[in-house]
Amino acid sequence: MANMGKYCKAYSIQKLREFKGWSEKPENARKEKQKGADGKETEVIRPLTDKDYLYLQENYVVTDGIYIDQNVIFDQVTPEWKVFCDQVLKFEIPDYARDTSE
Repeated sequence: MANMGKYCKAYSIQKLREFKGWSEKPENARKEKQKGADGKETEVIRPLTDKDYLYLQENYVVTDGIYIDQNVIFDQVTPEWKVFCDQVLKFEIPDYARDTSE
């Protein structure tokens, strides 16, 4: 079962791709239902386009959806990534969502 984090914020994939160390895992994108020529419904991984939005989670992992542990697109959490999130994206974790063990 998927886990909901305490906080996440949606960002344009175009903005996330500005990070020089960005590398995405498109194979982890959400699946969409499509009808084939025979009328049968199948699930296919959706392509990530410049019009899409992804979710930056409180642990700085980026997901294709609101769940913290599903459809992980980016998980290379480095000090540089955190600086990018803080300074460029202006990502700020509210006090209620902060990990108190830090």
